[in-house]
Amino acid sequence: MPIRANYTTADEAVKLIKSGDHVYIQGSVSIPEVLVEALTRRGSELRDVRLYQAFAVAKGEAPYCREEYKDSFFVDSFFINNAVRNWIAAGNGSITPCFLGEVPGLFRDGTCPVDVCILNCSLPNRDGYVSFGMGGDLAVSAAETAKIIIAQINRQVPFSYGDPVIHVSRLAAAVEVDDPLVEVPTAVPTEKEIAIGNFIGEIIPDGATLQIGVGGIPNAVIRALHDHKHLGLHTEAMTDGLLPLLERGIIDNSQKKVMPGKSVTSLALGSKALYKFLDYNREIIFKDVAWVNNPMRIARNPRVMSINSCLEIDLTGQVCSDSIGTRMYSGVGGQVDFVTGASRSEGGLSFMAMLSTTGKGVSKIKPTLTPGAGVVTTRFQANYIVTEHGAVSLRGKDIAERARLLISIADPAARQSLEEAALERFGRAFTRRHYLK
Repeated sequence: MPIRANYTTADEAVKLIKSGDHVYIQGSVSIPEVLVEALTRRGSELRDVRLYQAFAVAKGEAPYCREEYKDSFFVDSFFINNAVRNWIAAGNGSITPCFLGEVPGLFRDGTCPVDVCILNCSLPNRDGYVSFGMGGDLAVSAAETAKIIIAQINRQVPFSYGDPVIHVSRLAAAVEVDDPLVEVPTAVPTEKEIAIGNFIGEIIPDGATLQIGVGGIPNAVIRALHDHKHLGLHTEAMTDGLLPLLERGIIDNSQKKVMPGKSVTSLALGSKALYKFLDYNREIIFKDVAWVNNPMRIARNPRVMSINSCLEIDLTGQVCSDSIGTRMYSGVGGQVDFVTGASRSEGGLSFMAMLSTTGKGVSKIKPTLTPGAGVVTTRFQANYIVTEHGAVSLRGKDIAERARLLISIADPAARQSLEEAALERFGRAFTRRHYLK
């Protein structure tokens, strides 16, 4: 007979957390909100509790991000999300810069110790195992290394297969909840995003292995792949946009070398339709993000197509994806891992896609990055850059030629000033490109 979980109330469960503890809070769309709210209610009793969190989509700002709790909780983010963005910007928390795939190593070697891990889990299966696959990215290593695991046993969480599965006997405390997961509406691509998707779709070959992100541009790329064949999926994040490709067999994983026949991901976010699709679906495997994002493992797959977005790029190909000037906005995630893996994959390519201007009409292609902006993908790694005006490959191009190519896909209104900046910076090397073929 399976061992029954140690059920209690949320308020009783969080009494296991002490001042000075390092606490990991599960992310993706699986933030354990009931337990987080109970922990916040203990704020007046606690001091210096370090809260680790990473990529997530929250219902709103985190309840512990309030003035009265600034001495109770310190937010340590590996990828800034909407729940804590304003709090960190105000100086009440911070970000630890690292590739998301490296964070499990920080937990496992004790660099970032985990005293308590808080999870949002499915109902137990008949053998007493629960799944937390919607946010398996860092949660796998956090649960592995934590001294105490507290879980919501949530009938709204699907049971998914792979690494994020744990037996209820390992839970120090469990709380029964019926708390819907956050739903992320499928972004409908704009005309400009569709143009970007079409440029990328024309380059992606049949039999490619996809890594694709979240949002309008990724969904536009997916839309452009509906006539492709034998695609594979090995990606950090899975979204609703991929469902048509999976349901129609366009993604069949038949050409992959790593877990052939299976779609591999580390986390998922989307609608109830996606969550229902994932429930007890053995064709989708969730893995520790250190496993999924290992560049050498990624490279074993053929024709890896890494598709990511960025905030701005300079004329030499330096890509900023995590900050707006000096303000930290998000994080690196797996961008560099997949860019690296794609570069070593047979027939692999990486794409950095963005609209050519910000919402305020400012060019995202710039002479130099905004002061304070961080370089995420270096000029040595940049491959295809794509805007609504075209796709250019920087691979094997000298810096002056890169500038000319990037200007050709910049907003037309910005091209003259970019050319003037390139001429001043690169001199005759830039003007000679008119004549050299």
